[in-house]
Amino acid sequence: MKQLYDRYDRLHNYVRISITDRCPLRCVYCMPKEGLPFFPSERVLSQDEIVQMVENFAEMGVSKVRFTGGEPLLRSDVAEIVQRVHEIPGIDDISATTNGLYLPRKAAALKEAGLQRLNISLDTFDAERYKKITRGGNIKQVLKGIQIASDLGFMIKLNVVVIKGQNDDEILDFLNYTRTHNVNIRFIEFMPIGNPLKTWQKEYVGLKSVFDVCAENGLAYDPIDLTGNGPSENFKIKDAVGSFGLIHPISNKFCETCNRLRITPDGYLKACLYWDEEINIRQAIPDKEEFQRLIQKALDSKPLNHEMAMADADKVVNKAPTWRHMSQIGG
Repeated sequence: MKQLYDRYDRLHNYVRISITDRCPLRCVYCMPKEGLPFFPSERVLSQDEIVQMVENFAEMGVSKVRFTGGEPLLRSDVAEIVQRVHEIPGIDDISATTNGLYLPRKAAALKEAGLQRLNISLDTFDAERYKKITRGGNIKQVLKGIQIASDLGFMIKLNVVVIKGQNDDEILDFLNYTRTHNVNIRFIEFMPIGNPLKTWQKEYVGLKSVFDVCAENGLAYDPIDLTGNGPSENFKIKDAVGSFGLIHPISNKFCETCNRLRITPDGYLKACLYWDEEINIRQAIPDKEEFQRLIQKALDSKPLNHEMAMADADKVVNKAPTWRHMSQIGG
């Protein structure tokens, strides 16, 4: 089996596939207030294309798949996609990232299909604040979905994008949540993707603040290992049921250990989340040899790091950040 290495000898065994760019929410860090023109259905990868693509990747050593969006649970065939991918030899880890709104209706079918883990976006516990951050979301529906998914036995991570003036005052609330809930709270630094640089600079919060909150409130914690594919550093408060993790792409780059590839809903491969370089692999899906050639071509040009928010702009090698918003990439 030929495995996928880039020029920095990083092994890539993990693919994130965005199966739709559609989402009912307009989260402030993901999509502009006015929304985006969604792709017509024929521009989005079909179920058969997704399954064949994963089969190709599995033959190249990929063993981990995450379905993202937009909101992946909007697809009526999401459970069928999961089931078919679950049956592919070599794929042993299947997860999804979701806003949680559709979990009350779909969690059971996804569990039966073979989905193992869920990352659920939850940036606040306050209903009005949630409505503001998501531009219209109903937090009661999300909390209900989290409870149902937990009862079904999913491993759950809650994604919290920390933004100054919006939810950075809730860090302690999230830390305390782990005391009684068996979830991993993942604090994520706000990234300058699809947002004006000056706006991002005003709202960025470094995740050292999480440790500061722990110190201010006498919370003792220890580092832990946690199953999963993410780049988070994970910790557990003493006697807590759950845990918390830090994903800090700005203050503490983790690019040197990046093992992932990203597929956009319209069939482009992005080897790096931040840069605009992408390759259309859709037409090559039926041709395994050409498909492998294109994947390796993308890896051969993958940069060592994303260079987001570098202090010295003159040292930036790549000058064009991605034109896509997060909802069009899948994160």
